Amino acid sequence: MEFHGRKTGHCYMDNESNPLQSPSRLSIRTHLDMYDQDPQFSPGRPPSPRSSASALQLMLPPGSPETPWTLSPLQTPSPALLYHCVASLHRQDGNIHSIAISKGLVFTVSDSKRIRVWRQPECIERGCIKTSSGEIRAILAYGNKLFTAHRDCKIRIWNYTVSDSFGYKKISTLPKRSSFLLFPKTSSQQHKDCVSCMAYYHAEGLLYTGSYDRTVKAWRLVDNKCVDSFVVHESKVNAIVVNQDDGCVFTCSSDGSVKIWRRLYRENSHTLTMTLRFQQSPVNAMAISSTFSNCFLYSGSSDGTVNFWEKEKTSGRFNHGGFLQGHRFSVLCLVAIEKLIFSGSEDTTIRVWRREEGSCFHECLAVLDGHRGPVKCLAACLQMEKIVMGFLVYSASLDQTFKVWRVKVMPEEQTCFDFADRNDSKTKTKTEYEMSPVLSPSWVEKKLRGNLFQ
Repeated sequence: MEFHGRKTGHCYMDNESNPLQSPSRLSIRTHLDMYDQDPQFSPGRPPSPRSSASALQLMLPPGSPETPWTLSPLQTPSPALLYHCVASLHRQDGNIHSIAISKGLVFTVSDSKRIRVWRQPECIERGCIKTSSGEIRAILAYGNKLFTAHRDCKIRIWNYTVSDSFGYKKISTLPKRSSFLLFPKTSSQQHKDCVSCMAYYHAEGLLYTGSYDRTVKAWRLVDNKCVDSFVVHESKVNAIVVNQDDGCVFTCSSDGSVKIWRRLYRENSHTLTMTLRFQQSPVNAMAISSTFSNCFLYSGSSDGTVNFWEKEKTSGRFNHGGFLQGHRFSVLCLVAIEKLIFSGSEDTTIRVWRREEGSCFHECLAVLDGHRGPVKCLAACLQMEKIVMGFLVYSASLDQTFKVWRVKVMPEEQTCFDFADRNDSKTKTKTEYEMSPVLSPSWVEKKLRGNLFQ
């Protein structure tokens, strides 16, 4: 299947002009074959195969050709995905800490004390919310509400409207300020350190906030009260997610553990049900993928792996199913939609993984390489296009760029795998991945400048 068309936005990722190339010519080959047979994929450095530095240069993925759609530059056959950088924005607001999506709008928060509002999909700025409470570390959007976590360890709740112009109004602050106090005083319900993450349980109207003070607080939004506060880890809380099917709360921490909490029936207190610990390195991010038939939990660690657990239907326990290996440095952010998982890493890349229906087997469909710094946060939304499944992926990096990717995933039955040799293909793919993972050009250049491989 071929895709033709024009770019729907500006892409500032590549300044060099490459000749036009039809997507049908981008056959999946190894990087060495690309460099030997096609001069356009040359890394642009004089070859010297005997040196270790040049060997790394030969492993560089090719630059993105100026074509609307690009096949994944994987060493293993993966014709199931096409991607395109729709827009790349660079602002002087500092690093973006969090991204949220709701009602056709994208919200970003950074060091600038501002909440910037963008329109999907071309990322045209619709407005800006100015705050005076310090930098914003996390943002969450649900319906017409925004939840922002600020440097003063408080949470602000906003209402917004979308019409010809963007309108907003702050409706509450958590915790609420006591009206009878003459002098400001830190509330006993307030976090003692930075609020790093938030999650919202829709059915009960509960907002969960995780903090570097090692605690999680549950806020009832009907009356804006903190109904529970409990210590969850031995170190700072890095991420929190809620399973909307049963209300279970998942937390992860720099202590290397993932914990599952359940709210007691007809009570506000929470109890620990399971501790998942499969690695010693800090756990930085989590995502949950829940469908009618199964439920998977994913966690990204500082060792570069993405561990996943599958929930048993009968007992409700989460069993470790394996890990996804490919990133060279820490996994900093995760997003799961349908059967796809997007992972952003300190190695400057975004990997797109797909889970096979009815099994725990995962394959890496693509490596999105455009940032020149660690990918700090991700957000994604689904866009169905006839038989092709489309996604919009938003990524922010410590290089102070904000990128928009349009990703299309072919149905599994249309991929070029030989289903008769499926098991052999899985084994071969896994072996090739472990032996020679795809490298990021920026990562290799950084390592070469540091002479770490010589």
